[in-house]
Amino acid sequence: MATLNISMPDKLREFIECRVKTGEYQSASDYLRDLIRHDKEKIDILLSEGLDSGESRPFDLANIKKKAKKKLTSDSGNQ
Repeated sequence: MATLNISMPDKLREFIECRVKTGEYQSASDYLRDLIRHDKEKIDILLSEGLDSGESRPFDLANIKKKAKKKLTSDSGNQ
């Protein structure tokens, strides 16, 4: 297993120590690994959902600009 040294504010270190003291985690490393594992799972799910959502269509920037200008023009006329 690789080693990673990180720096963090005292308040975060104290928070991690409190989480370990609850007994749910054996060490700070165990707690951080769990956080990273859950974050990775979320990202994997989001990527999978994105891939399963189908092919996206390219943006029509000219049309977006045209609609934005039209909206700005109509909004400024209402004031």
